[in-house]
Amino acid sequence: MAGRDGEKKGRALRGRAGRNQHGRGSGGRGTGGAVRLWGRHAVEAALTNPNRDAKKLWGTREAIQQLLDDNDAELPPALPVEYAQGADLGRLVARDAPHQGLVLDVMPLPELSLDDVLDEADGRVLVLLDQVTDPHNVGAILRSCAAFGAAALITQDRHAPPESGVLAKSASGALEVVPWVRVVNLARALEKISEAGYWRIGLDGEGLAVFPSALPAGPVALVLGAEGEGLRHNVGQHCDAIARLPIESAIESLNVSNAAAIALYAAAVRETGE
Repeated sequence: MAGRDGEKKGRALRGRAGRNQHGRGSGGRGTGGAVRLWGRHAVEAALTNPNRDAKKLWGTREAIQQLLDDNDAELPPALPVEYAQGADLGRLVARDAPHQGLVLDVMPLPELSLDDVLDEADGRVLVLLDQVTDPHNVGAILRSCAAFGAAALITQDRHAPPESGVLAKSASGALEVVPWVRVVNLARALEKISEAGYWRIGLDGEGLAVFPSALPAGPVALVLGAEGEGLRHNVGQHCDAIARLPIESAIESLNVSNAAAIALYAAAVRETGE
């Protein structure tokens, strides 16, 4: 993004600025269909994402100045900015939300198609979630996807959380960089993924195969179910193998976001040999 004097300055805050002048609300939803984000990483990532339509920024003077200094940039001239005290920002977000002096209203990201993601995946790992609804877990899985270079996260359009401040905070910026595809039917999506040359590996505590030996050569799609319920029968039937993580019997299962991180690490090690 150019500074107000028109000069390019370092890593730009280049998210598109909207013109909503009076965003206000509570909880985690902005005005006019906007999503309300908070926290340093979530806000910075949204403002540096050219696919985001930013509507209004609230922040303390210190937090906004630190954001600009760290990016050697200026805010988009069309982005409404309101300076506020920390206590005032707390009334814009969910109770006790760690806003870190920054709150931003944005429009939801543009929808993506599975075909587009498969065209650009280049064999990188895909992660599919079967009815994982906790935004903290989905956010943490997005963060792991970003850390280990996954091509995309794929969920159903139902039984999955929407974009939200809680999810974005848990993702720590990964919501803006990992493609997230919502599909109508997960089983049909798995069929299409198989046709694209992927091995589909479901994770379940009762799986016969064991990670990491369950990982074949070639592109892999990791499929994880909700905690407690696990993979639904029809989704499991559309996997090429069901595998379990090698955890001690004293622990029945892992949190789904922890399981995803371990599986993604195993896939990354397999691919790089490191």
